[in-house]
Amino acid sequence: MAKEELIQFEGLVTEILPDARYRVQLDTGHEIVAYTAGKMKKNRIKTLAGDRVTIEMSPYDLEKGRLIFRHKDERPSSPGGPPRGPSRGGQFRRR
Repeated sequence: MAKEELIQFEGLVTEILPDARYRVQLDTGHEIVAYTAGKMKKNRIKTLAGDRVTIEMSPYDLEKGRLIFRHKDERPSSPGGPPRGPSRGGQFRRR
């Protein structure tokens, strides 16, 4: 059994602070300071202001949290991806 049960919340990153910390506005209306989880640092997942995130918090301190997941944007991507020039058309040129 776990020593303590962690609480998960979703929120929006409002500000990037020094030392890999973020100010997060939770969906409940509270504002907390969160730090990046180790797996996010290991996998080099970048978080910017305006990103939707999931936060883990201890029930003993509801002012701090650990940022454990960054949600992907729901924006539609451009069809076909980035534009390709003549040299990157997918066919090889023979010399």
